[in-house]
Amino acid sequence: MLELLKKGNKSSLIASIVNLFIAGIRGGAWFVTGNTAMFAEFMHALADSANQGFVYIGTALSKKPPTPRFPNGFGRVVHLVCLAAVLVVAIMSYETVKEGVHHLLHPTESGGLFLLLTVFIVGVILEFFVLYKAMNYVLKEAGVEKTGFQVIFLSFKHLKKASPATRLVFMEDLVASCGGLLAIIAVLTSHFTPFKQAEGVASVIIGLSMFYVVSRVFMDNVTGAIGESDPEMEARIGELVMQDSSVKDVQKIVVIREGEELHVELEVEVDPSLSIAQADDIKDRLETKILTHESVTDVIIAFDETDKVNHWAKKKGQLEKKK
Repeated sequence: MLELLKKGNKSSLIASIVNLFIAGIRGGAWFVTGNTAMFAEFMHALADSANQGFVYIGTALSKKPPTPRFPNGFGRVVHLVCLAAVLVVAIMSYETVKEGVHHLLHPTESGGLFLLLTVFIVGVILEFFVLYKAMNYVLKEAGVEKTGFQVIFLSFKHLKKASPATRLVFMEDLVASCGGLLAIIAVLTSHFTPFKQAEGVASVIIGLSMFYVVSRVFMDNVTGAIGESDPEMEARIGELVMQDSSVKDVQKIVVIREGEELHVELEVEVDPSLSIAQADDIKDRLETKILTHESVTDVIIAFDETDKVNHWAKKKGQLEKKK
């Protein structure tokens, strides 16, 4: 089990630990001050920590090798775990919105401004740190090497190429960071103006933003649990295969993403006069090339004789439209 945990998604582990610490200090500040915005951010951090902890365990379990009972492996476990984690966030989102609405209807003034601002500022700094780490993981998984401020902009561009776990951490901490800033504004507004409902407004917005993350994560992981095709990898692998001089055409190519794993199925056209030994050499050569991609776990290759029809050109055009 310990060996499996070492293979879990590192960004979700870091995020879970940091958010647990943030939840602790925010929970203490809420207990002392009774501030509604602090309660919302406490629930947000606690939900994120639990969610990301589930995801870390799920990604670790998904690395378990196939067994006789489960010959296809455990790649989709991470999606099932993420779906379970979504329920936790949904419940906490509801509680956050409910508390915000209560404060809107019955506004109260809370003290401890210095304590509130200190805790919020520390939390926002830590959340931005986790977000920046998640941005780096997004680029790493997308195969992009950048540093500095370029990481911020490029991470949004390449977010779809990241694993489900990394996307979840990215989205949760993006919303959490923005929620922390909103909470600071709400506390200052409530303290220095007659608008005491500002904290309730912030709580409702934070709760609704959590619901947004729930919906996005739910849809991402439903498609992943079913088994989703990866058009970009299909195009890349198709081009790689077509570079082999023995391959005349690609009749069929399917790349299915299960968690962080990719399963490749190919049907290629070759010269019908080739011997079985020569065809086997081609198969071994193509498998070796395709398996160099770290996410590809297995490759199935079938052969057919060339029919003089350019199937790959048509397929390539369809993939480019999807991109």
